Amino acid sequence: MKRQTLLILLLVVGLGLLGCRWVATPVRLILKPTPTPAAPPTASPTEVSPPIVLDTGAGGVTQEEALLTNLYEQLSPSVVHIRVTQKVTQDTPSPFPELPGLPGLPQMPDEFYRRGEGSGFVWDREGHIVTNYHVVEGATIVQVHFFDDTVAEAEVIGLDSQSDIAVIRVDPSATQLRPVTLGDSDAVKVGQLAIAIGNPFGQTWTMTRGIISALGRTIRSGSSPFAIPEMIQTDAAINQGNSGGPLLDSGGRVIGVNTMIISPSGVSAGVGFAVPVNIVKQVVPELIDTGRYAYPWLGIRGRDLLPEDVETMDLAIRQGALVIDVTQDSPADKADLRGSDRTVMIDGEQTETGGDVIISVEGQSVRGMDDLIAYLVRHTRPGQKVTMRVIREGKEVSVTVILGQRPDELNR
Repeated sequence: MKRQTLLILLLVVGLGLLGCRWVATPVRLILKPTPTPAAPPTASPTEVSPPIVLDTGAGGVTQEEALLTNLYEQLSPSVVHIRVTQKVTQDTPSPFPELPGLPGLPQMPDEFYRRGEGSGFVWDREGHIVTNYHVVEGATIVQVHFFDDTVAEAEVIGLDSQSDIAVIRVDPSATQLRPVTLGDSDAVKVGQLAIAIGNPFGQTWTMTRGIISALGRTIRSGSSPFAIPEMIQTDAAINQGNSGGPLLDSGGRVIGVNTMIISPSGVSAGVGFAVPVNIVKQVVPELIDTGRYAYPWLGIRGRDLLPEDVETMDLAIRQGALVIDVTQDSPADKADLRGSDRTVMIDGEQTETGGDVIISVEGQSVRGMDDLIAYLVRHTRPGQKVTMRVIREGKEVSVTVILGQRPDELNR
């Protein structure tokens, strides 16, 4: 009897682990304000709209309280709660492939379902909604819940794992769509007010606020081997379920899409990140038109130049992007960019050094790999010819590269 009880417990734990990536306990919204303000102006995906005009507070509330209250009332109808279902079969890759089989336990069922949730926002009046790629990745069913209690089925229109952005679409007649107002992430400054509206842990239409903590972070999305440049860091509380929701400035304009956090506990530690809206403006229109976005590809592995490199290579410069490896038959290989040819001891470890050092691209200074990645993503496309200034064996040379398209096999 004890052995049977133990086996049942192990089966329950095993099934729980398999579903933990998509765990979601829906929470009903008990109290919800009735949205009454007039609809905000519709933002063109390629233009920056003026800030929303807000009423000032009265009756003892502070100016910031009045600002946040008005923002919530005006923008909540533009934010959505996304609930997804994924049908899992024997052929579906396990989220925990490293777990061994447990002897004596019954076989897994032929199919079962994982459920999850996230946030999103209305892009236009044609029914397009922007969210994160990881929110709807692999989803069989996508449901969109609106602030007025309307629920609509959605279809996935476009996916981009490299920016962690996705576009889904609902029937535009399902409810009165309230598109967001787009801002300019290039104009954002550290210290500005930052507001998030989303659905953390199923707590629908939750507002949190903080500041812009830092700018220009380059971080891998977790859905692709490539990094997202120029991410916005904020201490506004972002948790599971906030993914895909808008990060807003004090004018109610979207400046980013809340995407990830750094936290040892898995909950908000005040270090959250949003994909900058200027990258979203590039990606979303193509996802709507073609279902995908084509990124330029150079074909190198590199890192920032370090003082140890400067000494070992006897360089007169102190900053740049050091080329470590060049992918065979890549655009960089065809342009004769050269990787490392020696090693140097850094922090007690042998580290590759001695390759080309990229110091500018199309006249724009390159202080490190972040600058190079950001320039290529923001300002170039596949097939474009770019000129780089490179330090090679102590001399500055010009290298012309015809950029390729990131290979599909490098993406998940």
